[in-house]
Amino acid sequence: MRDLIHTSAAPGALALLGTGGAVWATNIIAFSLWYWEWDRGGPAARAQGVKSYPDFLFPQMQQEGIAEPGWEPSYPDYLYVAFTNACAFSPTDTMPLSVWAKLLMMTQSAVSLITVVLVVARAVGILQ
Repeated sequence: MRDLIHTSAAPGALALLGTGGAVWATNIIAFSLWYWEWDRGGPAARAQGVKSYPDFLFPQMQQEGIAEPGWEPSYPDYLYVAFTNACAFSPTDTMPLSVWAKLLMMTQSAVSLITVVLVVARAVGILQ
């Protein structure tokens, strides 16, 4: 991010896309790990049923018959949540229920939006 803002030399298109892509991918991976680790106390606590109320409401939790009984989200589910949140700048099919989940998703959307804006602004600056 710092390089996108402070580099005075005009980077090539591939370098610009590479930097923006790396920031965006890091955003998705970092937030997916946070979602996975913090939802209902983490994977071990979810498996043991320690916390009754989820922090994220997945579609499989809302309707019987669309997933096997006792379905629990795994890391790929949280990776999907992070990916769609970074693309759409909002939750898609999985809703945040707790305050921390809402704030974290809001932060992820802001980071993704800022990344896109900086890459586009830098690209426009290169074209001029």
